[in-house]
Amino acid sequence: MSPIKYYYDLMSQPSRALFIIFRLSGMPFEDRVVALRNGEHLTDDFKRDINRFQRVPCINDNGNKLAESVAILRYLSAKGKIPEHLYPKYFVDQSRVDEFLEWHHMSLRLTCAMYFRTVWLEPLLTGRTPTEAKIEMMRMHMERNLDVVEEVWLESSDFLTGSTLRVADIFAACEIEQTRMADYDVRIKYPKIRAWLKRVRQSCNPHYDVAHEFVYKISGTGPQAKL
Repeated sequence: MSPIKYYYDLMSQPSRALFIIFRLSGMPFEDRVVALRNGEHLTDDFKRDINRFQRVPCINDNGNKLAESVAILRYLSAKGKIPEHLYPKYFVDQSRVDEFLEWHHMSLRLTCAMYFRTVWLEPLLTGRTPTEAKIEMMRMHMERNLDVVEEVWLESSDFLTGSTLRVADIFAACEIEQTRMADYDVRIKYPKIRAWLKRVRQSCNPHYDVAHEFVYKISGTGPQAKL
């Protein structure tokens, strides 16, 4: 059996999350980097041969093509490729991680991504600057969910779903890190998130910094940047 083919772009938040998880898991995979900025995912060949949804991340596991980051995670966990300390098999512990992943998708991920698109990506692609009112609205929506992370998920634990690092932390950290590129520094307003991000990075390095090299470069804020 050949290693899985992993199609990704480290500009993509869930691509970074899976990249870090795979590296932490010691799982061999074939790098298949897809340059989103060049539209490599929008070709007919990509749609036919790689991912019918024309997105990354996605995998090809010896003919089994699969998209969507959480589906990929669960599939590889079922195959025994993801260690239990990252994604537990015991149903109670797994349910806590799954609870966060379900919440994350339509709350933290959605609003962080929309803030990033509004402030950084769309002006880059269109040359049009968003209004201050629109930026403020997107920031407000995002901070409502950052408030929940600070006050609920990190209320009494070092990590989002308990006392140790899980995949939930990696998915969330990759999403929040993306806002650096839109000149938003989450560390200023959220002390628990600031300390948690430091713990996640330390637990995942050197893979965390490799995955975020482009984010650090574009934002001009390295991982050790002071407030």
